[in-house]
This record gives sequence, C-alpha cells and structure tokens, in this order.
Amino acid sequence: MGFDPSKYGAEITRLLSLDSNGAQAPALVCGPCRNEAARVELKKHEAAKLFPGRNEPKAPMAGLWLYFSCFEEAHQLVNDLHSPECMFWHAILHRQEPDSGNSAYWFRQLGEHAIFPALALETREILKRNPDAEFRIGDWDPYAFINFCERARDQPGSTQAQTAMEIQLVEWQLLFDYSVKNA
Repeated sequence: MGFDPSKYGAEITRLLSLDSNGAQAPALVCGPCRNEAARVELKKHEAAKLFPGRNEPKAPMAGLWLYFSCFEEAHQLVNDLHSPECMFWHAILHRQEPDSGNSAYWFRQLGEHAIFPALALETREILKRNPDAEFRIGDWDPYAFINFCERARDQPGSTQAQTAMEIQLVEWQLLFDYSVKNA
C-alpha cells in the first residue's frame, strides 16, 4: 500500500510530516503523545475546520491523535460517537490501551467495515515478508488480531511485535484514508 499524506491537503501533510509522514508504526501500547510538537499543533485545530464538509470530522481527527499516540485526546473525540469509523477508532484505541475486552466490545458494535477486505489483503502481504509471525488470516478477524497483539506485547522486539506493529500501521493508513473520504 502506498500511503500518500499529500492526498489530504497541505495542513494534514504538514501535521504528518512532524513524525514520519504517516509511516510510523503505532506502538502496541498507546502511551502519552510521542511527539509534543504534534500535540501542540493538533490542539490548534478543530475537526470540522481541518476536515470540512465531512459528516463526522471527528473520526479522522481521532485518527490523527492516535497516530501520534495521544490516547486521551483521541478517546475524548470518539467516546460518545457511534459512526462506524468512530467505533473502529474506539476499538483500536482500546486494543492499544491495552484493554482487549473493551476493544472487542467496540468491534462487536462495529461489525463489518468496508476496509476489512483491503486490510486482510495487506496483512497477507505483511505475513509473506514475516513468515515466522504466528498469525494467519483469511478474512479480516479483528478479534484474532486483538489476541495476536496481546501475545506480541509480551515479546517486545520480536517478529511477532514487529509484525503486529506493521499491521497496525496499515490498519491506521486504510482507516484514516477511509475516514477522510467518507466520514
């Protein structure tokens, strides 16, 4: 998958340029913001102004906060929203909290999502490059991925952890793109 931050406009490009242009794999455990400059910059923006004309601009905004590992700010945005994209971001947040039960709850609320087929395809490609990873996939199964992330967290620096982080990055990129275009 070729993620191109410039597709989202100059301001999103600038924000993502503060940390690897949308190519930094998320940690398996979301912590405090990993980039204070990004946090300061994001606080200057309102979701509706950064993503004008969207029905649910808080979905891609939550994605930006999550990209920089700013759990509290992302959670605040999606906590009371129930669009599919907000539920998906909410599930990811809790998987990275880590609170697997809460993550599974939000994935149950979500059900199927339009990015699942692309996510499964990208994951299969990642697994081809990482054949030692203990994760197999047919269709996308968010619950199996929650469990894989749990196991990977117990093995920092391992193939499992690297693979889980790579998959999380593709998940973030696909969902961010979808949220920007469809929210």
